[in-house]
Amino acid sequence: MIVAAAREIADGDVVFVGMRLPIVAYGVARLTHAPNAVGLFECGIVRYAPAGAVLYTMGDPPNQMGAAWATGLIQVMGQLQRGRVDAGFIGGAEIDRFGNINTSYIGDIAKPRVKLPGSGGAADIAAMAKRLIAIMNHQKRRFVEKVDYVTSPGFLDGGEARSKAGLGGGPAAVITDRCILRPHGPRKELHLASVHPGHNVDEVRGHTGWDLKPLPGLAETAPPSRAELAALHAIDKEGVWR
Repeated sequence: MIVAAAREIADGDVVFVGMRLPIVAYGVARLTHAPNAVGLFECGIVRYAPAGAVLYTMGDPPNQMGAAWATGLIQVMGQLQRGRVDAGFIGGAEIDRFGNINTSYIGDIAKPRVKLPGSGGAADIAAMAKRLIAIMNHQKRRFVEKVDYVTSPGFLDGGEARSKAGLGGGPAAVITDRCILRPHGPRKELHLASVHPGHNVDEVRGHTGWDLKPLPGLAETAPPSRAELAALHAIDKEGVWR
């Protein structure tokens, strides 16, 4: 998942990194194919080179040390409104076939079964980054036909609904522990783009709450290269995330 996420970062991208796995993915990308990527962290940090020590959260002191800019949340989030963010990473409790993500409620909003943490900066990233990449564990209860609540907008009801709502960008990839999904076709519904080694199409479909269709050219996800594994070990020296 980390290596697949790193591959979504292009050289020169300004990336809203997010928490947990994307922190490591950003470092792997910088050490391999994207040496000119810039990392934005919601807590107010902007970095070029990865931190010199393992990060457990984006606010850890090693992330501040040597930062290009140590500022505040408003200044960093403001880069989204200015159209400067090429890609943003978020997670979620639920995602539906159009890439809408729920981190707010499960069940009826008036009396939810589960109350989740809410948006944080995820809605801003989903609405204003040029590309959205979601990272989630692939379970049927998470990959649903329609989310109970749209915290972070994907393609809304599909088709041109997102652009009609005044939003650009949108989901570019959903990376799971089983596969990679990408939007396809005029409705921009998520399709199965590649299956990770050790998994298969039937398994993935069985853990998806809608009729998941294959993307033309469906293939197996390329395994991590030696260079990517070396970068991963360099970033995650203590094996915390792997």
